[in-house]
This record gives sequence, structure tokens and C-alpha cells, in this order.
Amino acid sequence: MSPFIRQSLTASIPWNLFLLTVSGLLSVFALKCIAQPHSFVAGGIYGTSMLLSYSGIGVSIAVWYALFNIPLLLAGWRFLSRRFMLYTIFCIAITTLATEYMPVFDVGITDRTLAAVATGVFCGAASGIAVRSLGSDGGLTVVALILHSRYGLRVGSFSIFYNVILFLLALPIIHTDNVIYSIIIAYLTSTLTNYFMGLFNERKLVFIISEHHKAISQSILHYLGRGCTLLHGEGVYTGKTREVLLAVVYNVQLRRLEELVFREDPSAFVIIENTHMVLGKGFSSRRQY
Repeated sequence: MSPFIRQSLTASIPWNLFLLTVSGLLSVFALKCIAQPHSFVAGGIYGTSMLLSYSGIGVSIAVWYALFNIPLLLAGWRFLSRRFMLYTIFCIAITTLATEYMPVFDVGITDRTLAAVATGVFCGAASGIAVRSLGSDGGLTVVALILHSRYGLRVGSFSIFYNVILFLLALPIIHTDNVIYSIIIAYLTSTLTNYFMGLFNERKLVFIISEHHKAISQSILHYLGRGCTLLHGEGVYTGKTREVLLAVVYNVQLRRLEELVFREDPSAFVIIENTHMVLGKGFSSRRQY
């Protein structure tokens, strides 16, 4: 699949709805079938809904979750992009319906430590999938983005602060051991979300210094379908003018790039760097918050 077709796919409505559907169903499966039987609490708005349900207030987790998200969605509609919010509303609807109607499966995890780890892994994967879409999974993400756009507050800072308060409030309601397991879930979810973001966004930034830069650039364009940028440099020691090629490639293209470069010039000097976000034609589309 060419980069241009790939970018068109990731920006399409069906693909984004698919990602958000998988994200919602996966997170609800983890929380409803693994976390709830052990009385764990997730972080964020869903965790608040779980805590209120555990406290004996007579409405379901799905109802609490929907009610908490209504004012957040109204605020997001005011301060964030409409496209982002429409996708987010869809994910919240999927999560709410799945919470209410998904049957509870016996996954057979009786050890609480394993249950906490499994919940964190699944929720982290679900959140990471949502991040790859043009929307979000709602809840604290909407609040954090509003605070970031209005006041420059770091997105992760608000979530950490909120979850600290949530787990402190959980102490009188659920067993202390379960609160600690819940903190483990929140930590794993956050860590794996960041991992998934880097896993799919990482590209290779390549600098190539060679006297055969024209031949190398044509090979990259022809065989890899990637463009290059020609930079003009100067050697500090020699004082000679040197041409530097700058290219960005996918990880799987790196080995092929090395072959193309050193086939044209065995004496080429190549620098390879990891880059965690590349926006533009042929790569990722810009998310509008």
C-alpha cells in the first residue's frame, strides 16, 4: 500500500469509526469482565462511574458515564473542532451501549494481580487505538484538551491530578488493596497508551552526506516512493561545500534505504534518527482539536 493510499485510508470516516468502535468495545470488555468482578476502579470518568455504582447509588455505570460526559461534550463542542467532537460522541455512545448491554464473560482470571495487569493492558491498548483516530474516547481527554488549548496546561497533568483525587475518595468505599490495584491499572493504561502512540507514529529521519546525492535521491524517489530535501552544508574542518539529503521513511523501509545509498556511494555518511511524529502528505494527518 502506497503512503498516499495509507494516508487517505486513515483520514476516512469508516476507518476512524472502526478504530473508535474497537477501542470502546475493548475497554468495556476489560473493565466489565475483568475489573468489575474484582471491584477495581479505572481512572477518569469511567472510574468515577464505577465508584459511584460501588457506593450503592441506584443507577448503572452506563447511566453515570453518559451523564458525566454530557457537560463535557457540550464544552468540547464549544472549544474544540466539530469533527473531533463528532468522532468522540460516537466513541462515547459505543462505550455507553456496550457497558449497558455487553454480557459479562467469565475470563477465568482469579488472581487479582493478573487481573489488574490484564485490565491495564487492554485499557491501554484501547486508549492507544482511540488516539490513532481523529477523535478520542471522551471523558478526561476532552477536559484536558480544553484546558490545554485555553490555558496551556499539559494534557497529562490534569488526568494525573484527577485520578489522585479519585483514588483517595475510593479508600472509604472499596478495600485498600483494590485501590492499589486500581492505581496499577491507571499506570499501565497511561504507559501503554503512550507506547501505542509511539509505536505507530515513529518514523526514521535520515541525513545522507554524499557527492552522489543526485543519484541517491533519484533511487529513493524511484524505489521507495519517498521524496528528499536537499540541504546545503559546509564542512567545518575542510571548509568544503557539501550537499546533505534529508529523508523521512517508514521503519520497514530503512534497510532498503541503506542498500540504495551504499550501492550508489559506498563512502556515504548516513545519520539515522527516530522521530515520533511526522505530519503532512504521505504520512499522518493533522488532528484538529
